[in-house]
Amino acid sequence: MPAREFCGVVGVSLQGRGAAPYLFRGLRALQHRGQESAGIATTSHGTLHHRKGMGLVHEVFTQELIDSLRGPVGIGHVRYSTTGTSDLENAQPLVFKLGNEDAALAHNGDLVNFDRIRRRLEAQGIELLGSADSETIAQMVAMEFGRTHDVEAAVRRACAELVGGYAVVMLVGNRVVAFRDPLGIRPLVVGTVDGGTAVASETVALELMGGQAGRDVAPGEILVLDRGEISRTGRISGAGERAHCMFEWVYFSRPDSSAEGRSVYDVRHRIGQRLAEESPAQADLVVPVPDSARPQALGFSVVSGIPYAEALIKNRFVERTFILPDQRKRELEVRVKLHPVPGLLKGRRVVLLDDSIVRGTTLREIVQMVRGAGATTVDVRIGCPPIRAPCYFGIDMKERKELVAAGRTEEEVAGIIGADSVHYLSLEGLVGAIGLPERDLCLGCLTARYPLDVPAERRRHQKSLEEF
Repeated sequence: MPAREFCGVVGVSLQGRGAAPYLFRGLRALQHRGQESAGIATTSHGTLHHRKGMGLVHEVFTQELIDSLRGPVGIGHVRYSTTGTSDLENAQPLVFKLGNEDAALAHNGDLVNFDRIRRRLEAQGIELLGSADSETIAQMVAMEFGRTHDVEAAVRRACAELVGGYAVVMLVGNRVVAFRDPLGIRPLVVGTVDGGTAVASETVALELMGGQAGRDVAPGEILVLDRGEISRTGRISGAGERAHCMFEWVYFSRPDSSAEGRSVYDVRHRIGQRLAEESPAQADLVVPVPDSARPQALGFSVVSGIPYAEALIKNRFVERTFILPDQRKRELEVRVKLHPVPGLLKGRRVVLLDDSIVRGTTLREIVQMVRGAGATTVDVRIGCPPIRAPCYFGIDMKERKELVAAGRTEEEVAGIIGADSVHYLSLEGLVGAIGLPERDLCLGCLTARYPLDVPAERRRHQKSLEEF
């Protein structure tokens, strides 16, 4: 199972309708991207309305709260903390001043140069209240707005100083301003909703708001939504090269979403097919680790001819374990989250499909569970190459010592998680399954070659490290 998730964002500009119910539904669709906090900000006749809280979307927002968030324009956020502590102070949207106007901002991703930007703001006498990099983005835009008095120009100037992966929605008066990092590392899509316009982290959010996905926001693109339409567009300097995060297809996005025009479900199904070709196994059953590995397991079953079985049943009332904020809690939750079907695994040779391995602790618990149910062998197949290097752009895996594949062979990883064998999808297989050129993907956590300058790491145009 993969690293803990980060965040999801949504923004809506309508005409004659309240935005809050749409934002609520959009955030429910993105709940898998963050479970720690949720928030919504709207504006009505120049007044900003703002509510946020710790917990799941439906726990934070009652009907009464939704009704109090008036106005046809707004933004929303679900959060898992990758930078900054997990508390209400860092929950989003963040409210700040843009000139004399109240504004709000929600953000998905991470800044590589967060500490430097924070020091620069503090040197300018700007007080930062929280510890999340989202606040530094807001204050950078506010500082540049004080010089330009133009929102789009302020965003362009601020982003010229920001290094990292980010997708941002801002609420400024009766407008939504949305922008994406110049490499398109973090996802953002735009579409229509009930005669208005909306942006979100995934296509499924637009569709579950009753709308229709239009296109991916281009890397480095700035959109201004006003009166239900895209009123202005702009471009952040440096846009051109692309580096889309491969983990969106491997795990992050819902299977019923599309990213960069590629169906997430179809990519995962192709991953399973490639795995069966690259790493066949002698087995009686192909079993997925639910939910994200189901398409991979089905693809593996189709090519291998080994029957597919839902032998692990997920408790629908337990959220994603890997975005729980504490590793011990994640380990304990596995036994509550998953349970084997009695008798189905007994005496069977099992191929266990999972989307990725980061730390290996959760998968070790699952392998033990499958063996405890009577499986005679457990061969693990992983729909992602070994994760051997940190991520600096929005995934909570910044230390090599946490990564079970770092410096270890497949045989050594199998010993750690208790499997008879472990085989990962090849890098070539992953790129082929996604269907984008390798140069258009961020593969830094797999290759230690990054699309941006990172201290003590290598750029991706340099030769790959032989050892990690």
